[in-house]
This record gives sequence, C-alpha cells and structure tokens, in this order.
Amino acid sequence: MTEGEYRVAKKPLLGIGSCLAGNAVRYNGETKKPNDYVRSICEHFDTRAFCPEMGVGMGVPRPPIRLVGSEDSVRIVDVETHSKDYTGPIREFALQVLQQAPALCGYILVKGSPSCGYGRVKRYSQEGRHLASDQNGVFADALADADPLLPLEDDGRLNDPGLRESFVTRACAYHNWKLLVDQGLTTHRLIAFYTRYKYLVMAHHVPSYKALGPLVANASQLPLQALSTQFIRTLMAALSHRATRRSHSNVLFHLAGYLKRAITTPQRQRLAALIEDYRIGKVPLVVPVTLLKHHFADNPNAYIDGQVFLDPYPDDLRVRNQV
Repeated sequence: MTEGEYRVAKKPLLGIGSCLAGNAVRYNGETKKPNDYVRSICEHFDTRAFCPEMGVGMGVPRPPIRLVGSEDSVRIVDVETHSKDYTGPIREFALQVLQQAPALCGYILVKGSPSCGYGRVKRYSQEGRHLASDQNGVFADALADADPLLPLEDDGRLNDPGLRESFVTRACAYHNWKLLVDQGLTTHRLIAFYTRYKYLVMAHHVPSYKALGPLVANASQLPLQALSTQFIRTLMAALSHRATRRSHSNVLFHLAGYLKRAITTPQRQRLAALIEDYRIGKVPLVVPVTLLKHHFADNPNAYIDGQVFLDPYPDDLRVRNQV
C-alpha cells in the first residue's frame, strides 16, 4: 500500500499468518483452516498475509522447528539437531513486514507456532525435553518489540469474546490514530481524538481514563511529540484491558444521563432496566446499545454522536452479540 493509498484507506489493515489466509505454507505443505471468528474479522478488515519461515527462505516442505532455551532466552531451531538457528533471520523478517506494510494496525498470529504463536508456545531444553508452554513465537515477539502498540492475537485466543472485542477495538483505534498522524497531528486534533474515545477508554480501564483527562487538559504544557507518545501509549494500554459487564454498564448509565431531559420517565426506566439486565448477564451488550442509539437518533446530541464507544468497530462483526 502506497502512502497515498493509505491516506484514503477505508478499512483497517491486519497482518495474518499466511497459512490462516489459505496458503499451503506450513512445514508439511498444508494450510490451516481459520475459525469462524477469524473469517468474520477478515471479511470486515483488509488483510495482508505473511509467513516468516517462507520469508527467510525455508521453503515447503521443510524440517519442523521449535523453541529451545531458558524462559528469558530462547532460540528457534530445527527439531532434529537443534543446530540450525533461525532466530536472527525471523526477527529481521518481522522488521521487514512492518516496513513493507506501515498501515498495519493489528496482526492475527497462529496458535502454537514457534514463529507466529502468541503466548503459550512450547519451549524445549537443548536435549529435547518439553520445559513449559510460556513463550511468544520469535516472529510475534519481534513484532511486539518493534511496535509495542500493534495489537496482537492468535487464532485460538480470538475464540474468546472478550479478547476478540479487545483486539478489534484496539485495531480500529490504532488505524484511526495512524490516519490522524498521517493527516498531520496537532494538539487540537489530539484533544478532539481523545474526546471521541473518552467513554471507550472508561469502559476498558478507569485508571487510564483518569490519567488521560489531566494529560489532555494540560496538553499545551508538553511538546507535541512527548504528548502524543504518552497519550497513545496510555490509550492503547487502556484498550488492552478486557472490558467487563460492570464497566460497560457504567458507561451506558453515563450516556443515558444525557437523555434525562429528552425522554419520558417510562422510557428512562425501561432503558435503566435494560442496562441492568445487561449488567447481570440477561442480555448481550448490543441490546442496551441499540436502544441508546435509537433514543439518540430521535434526540441528537453532537457530543454523544461523536463517541466511538457506540461504534468502535463494524457492527457486522456482531462482537457485541456475544459480550
């Protein structure tokens, strides 16, 4: 994607393991069937497939590889002899991926892979004994080191509704931030950006919400580069926290407060009851959010209309039907 194409991109761009994208690039010449949630995400995002093993010239088929070493120092080597070390080339390939696709706003990794796994990857001793399942794959680890803001999940973890919501929320937020930076970051635009994300941050992590408020309020006291770095790190860290029914309900009640003079008492009572039904697990999040949207459609509020909380990712993903 060229710089000009990035400026007009309508969908966030995700990286994805090439085997999950249907390419027969696994060590045994096979592909990997993505689960329904990965397929759904790929239908609503632009994707670009990468395979680190193919990227460093290992070919298909190829000898299998594994992680070997201590918890704090692992290498990715061939299973048979542990003598062929691919650690450096695969880490370098991760940097090449980020250079080739600067618009990436998230990456779907491959469960259990010694290169592309995200957490819980098996680690072995030099003698071949399984020690633990406590690692990121080497490629995944290099991505995280090179761009700590980049949302990462593997296809297995995306089965979890809360992790799935956090991932797509962060990917869309990072996409919007990159568009803002590409447009030309100013203090005014940064403040406007946070104004839109205020309630979404509250839903995910109240301490970050409390930290960002004073940071943005005193924006003029910091150089823009220092301000923007601290701001986006705090915001993306906040969104990495799993939102709960309690935290979502807190935001829903805050938003409902903007309607107290616009709707009737029975309407307010029904809305409050529906939010409480969501809090105790009787209905999914989409139900009270839909009613709120209905009321704000009849009673427009420019401030609320701009809140990303109401539409943090494409509705067709149906994520809020499961949380």
